[in-house]
Amino acid sequence: MMWVLLVLTLLLAITQEMGARMGVVTGKGLADLIREEFGLRAVVFALVTLLTANLFVTAAEFAGLASGLELFGLSKYITVPLGAAFVWFIVSSGSFRRVERLFMVFVLFYFSYIASGLLANPPWERVLRSLVVPNFNPDPEFLLLAIAITGTTVAPWGQFFIQSYVRDKAVQLSEYKFTRLDVLSGSVFSNTIAFFIMLATAVTLFAANIDIQTAADAARALRPLAGEQAQVLFGIGLVAASTLAACILPLSTAYVVCEAFGWESGVGKGWGEAVPFNAIFTGMIALGAGVVLIPNVSLIRLMVFSETVNGILLPVILIYTVRLCGNKRLMGEQANSRLYGSITWLFAATIIGLTAYLFLRRLVG
Repeated sequence: MMWVLLVLTLLLAITQEMGARMGVVTGKGLADLIREEFGLRAVVFALVTLLTANLFVTAAEFAGLASGLELFGLSKYITVPLGAAFVWFIVSSGSFRRVERLFMVFVLFYFSYIASGLLANPPWERVLRSLVVPNFNPDPEFLLLAIAITGTTVAPWGQFFIQSYVRDKAVQLSEYKFTRLDVLSGSVFSNTIAFFIMLATAVTLFAANIDIQTAADAARALRPLAGEQAQVLFGIGLVAASTLAACILPLSTAYVVCEAFGWESGVGKGWGEAVPFNAIFTGMIALGAGVVLIPNVSLIRLMVFSETVNGILLPVILIYTVRLCGNKRLMGEQANSRLYGSITWLFAATIIGLTAYLFLRRLVG
């Protein structure tokens, strides 16, 4: 699957750059622009798409948090409520700059995944070959996993978040070159981390034919195969990554809903200034954490399912994004080039095609 990740790095960089550019040029979020350009029905459709995806993914992030801390002998019935309270507190009680700095601290823990991958001692020649030589498999399980990887890499919420984030940060067009560099380097960095996660698990768990039911199982299984350090580093990375995403997903949802209906929004604005924004943010955390606390829920299945839903719903948001960013009336000289637009349309059509193929196979089968 490495070559899929390489292709998705290009798509992530292009789509995130488009969102950032629209935020700087228009000073508006994606939901704002969808409502203004396509009408209320269109924004409600986009909103339902996003809420569906975000609820599952928020639950998946708390599942990741629970799985990582299970490695250290802590029950999800303790860690999930505490994690939810922590996530709510650090975002609700901070200014934009403070929250941004905290996010950067979490990102530092991502380097533990690189260490895990290196400690697993992979066969580098084979790894690099799989990165650049496509190995397509029409098997439904392969295609579903490809869609899930797409959903977790180029997530629908990410398009809304980047645009609202840039707008909230009040980036000026004269400063955009720095934001563009930030977005492009961030896309490469995040997928480099994903590469090492895939690498660490492929050369240990998959190679040893180990079946896992939770992420904690995966991290524990690394111990005899790659050493105690790899297990601990994997667990630390999982907790940090899940906590960061558990902050961003509810935040993204609150931004989008408030933009869609013209309500006040923004990090650092209290309940008196932005009641709907804070209520939605709090509600998403409570719902996401609540799903994980249901007895006998498979955390691994929940994570994979949520990202598959993300991947299936992604084309809806991509189509809105590429149409808006190609609108010269809105974007002026900053509108998309034909190449940018063509690449995004191609990816959207590919995902729709794969989803239709899987649906027809399930229907026929």
